[in-house]
Amino acid sequence: MRQEEYSQTRFLMGNEAIGRGIIQAGCSVAAAYPGTPSSEVMESLVRWKRELLHPIYLEWSINEKVAFETAYGASLSGARSAAAMKMVGLNVASDAFMSAAYLGVRGGLVVVVADDPGPHSSQTEQDTRFFAWFAKVPVLDPGTPAEAMQMAIKAFDLSEKYQVPVILRPCLRVCHARQDVSLSTPREVVDVGPFEKNWTRWAAIPRYRLVLHQELNEKLAKMRKEESEARPVLVEGNHDNVLALITSGSVSSHARDIVSSDEKLNRVDVYKVDLPFPADTEALQEIVDRYEKTLIIEETYPVLELQVTDRRKVLGRLSGHVPQHGELTPELVENLIHESLGEKPMAGRAPSVKPRRPSLCAGCSHRSAFYLIKNVFDKAIYTGDIGCYTLGINMGAVDTCLCMGASIGMAGGFSRAPLSRDERPVVATIGDSTFYHAGVPALINAVHTRSPFVLVIMDNNTTAMTGGQPTPADNFLADGSPGTAVDMERLVKGCGVDFLEVVDPYDFEALKDSLLKAKSYTIDNNLGVSVVIARRPCVQSPSVKLSSERFQVGHKCDLCMTCIRDLQCPAIIFLKDEKRVQIDVDLCVGCGFCFQMCPSQSIEPRGV
Repeated sequence: MRQEEYSQTRFLMGNEAIGRGIIQAGCSVAAAYPGTPSSEVMESLVRWKRELLHPIYLEWSINEKVAFETAYGASLSGARSAAAMKMVGLNVASDAFMSAAYLGVRGGLVVVVADDPGPHSSQTEQDTRFFAWFAKVPVLDPGTPAEAMQMAIKAFDLSEKYQVPVILRPCLRVCHARQDVSLSTPREVVDVGPFEKNWTRWAAIPRYRLVLHQELNEKLAKMRKEESEARPVLVEGNHDNVLALITSGSVSSHARDIVSSDEKLNRVDVYKVDLPFPADTEALQEIVDRYEKTLIIEETYPVLELQVTDRRKVLGRLSGHVPQHGELTPELVENLIHESLGEKPMAGRAPSVKPRRPSLCAGCSHRSAFYLIKNVFDKAIYTGDIGCYTLGINMGAVDTCLCMGASIGMAGGFSRAPLSRDERPVVATIGDSTFYHAGVPALINAVHTRSPFVLVIMDNNTTAMTGGQPTPADNFLADGSPGTAVDMERLVKGCGVDFLEVVDPYDFEALKDSLLKAKSYTIDNNLGVSVVIARRPCVQSPSVKLSSERFQVGHKCDLCMTCIRDLQCPAIIFLKDEKRVQIDVDLCVGCGFCFQMCPSQSIEPRGV
């Protein structure tokens, strides 16, 4: 590894800064599963590895549980390791994560969990700080990209000092914000020594778990008293104002900017807690006792607020002064501060903008698959999953969306309900990355129970929704080093599936024929689950060469509106004033599916 001594400043995204912090801390192994807003952590690690010629091992794991277990195994071997995921990904890893808190670590283990208050691209607004409390694991809460890098380094030291996993929890606004960040030379990789066998700790049975639980409680108590990050630090004000504002994480940056830039708020002292769990509860209570009122603002749950023993003078979520849901935007934080001082809230600054409904890309193979699924199965129950293809809701082809892999498990339940099977068939849709992530066990269960539903795996050869990360079907790893591709057809067959067909979703007749055969096998003949893999690379993939052919609407168009209403391709538009349908040549990618599905055969290649 290059080891020139240097100090430089880079304008970094928060996730890039976290990746750099992991490298600078001497980490040897990092694993992740992509999910907004955490995806760029691994992507930046790949770039730092190449730039610095660093020996760190990097992988996109099949899911978050495996990512954590990979990092945990490396930690027990003596190496510093990291795992990265979004907050709902921690749910997937929770079984291993909870147990590892008791067992402890050897090499420093940092789990980067990116939270999504809002939520902007998630199923929930859950607060990882609360999860850390639940798991009895310390959590650092950065407020800026620069803090995120420094806390990543601090997290490794904290992990090794107390021999526990440590969570670094950046929120969306920290992950995707940019800031000048001062960099230094990465240290050599850290190794605390070889693994020593001791089953009473590393394979502890319940009798020993009780002892380990007691030790964990003692570690937390010591951390609460000895670590400066657990104590509130004054970051704006003079210790002698009317209102104390206690905060942490991304919202702390909003609070500091607002108070420092508004003379009317010079009566507010702002305190920040970098380690919201385990926080120094005595120090928190001292602040509350000293002021007339204390406002606690934090994303998203009342973690600091709940650690205050006497909350009679506290304004926060528990008192109803801070909203129970939604992101704490700068405008909202400003209003909360003014209201706490007994002043009128500020007038809204942002203009009201009607949001545009998300839509599948022009030429997306998922669109053609959904169109034909609806065509063949009509009023079926459609269980959906997490990915770009969730947007099948716009086409009426997704009725449910619970969590990764749930489309298959829920389809089994729907197909067994008394009135569902005979009156309405059940069709599950899932993407290739999501199938690898969490769909395999559910498919095995469906085969074993002879569940009567059709599964369509929408295989676009990538993890498209989070930026095009590789899947286990690729023969390379996160950093481009060689890997072994896992063949999806063999995997599906290995789950016990007898009916399997692979088809190009751009081929109207072939896909329709496969879906009809699957319907006959599963619904008409009750032979169990059938699987159709609709395979076509993502149209946004850099490796995809688009067709040079483009299409137009000819004079035969009778305005049936099937292309507008049912296909919903953004390249096909209806000109109200002219009362005609037109294909936008700048958006059209030449997939030709509209040409195949037009009932009046009025769509034709341009130039005809």
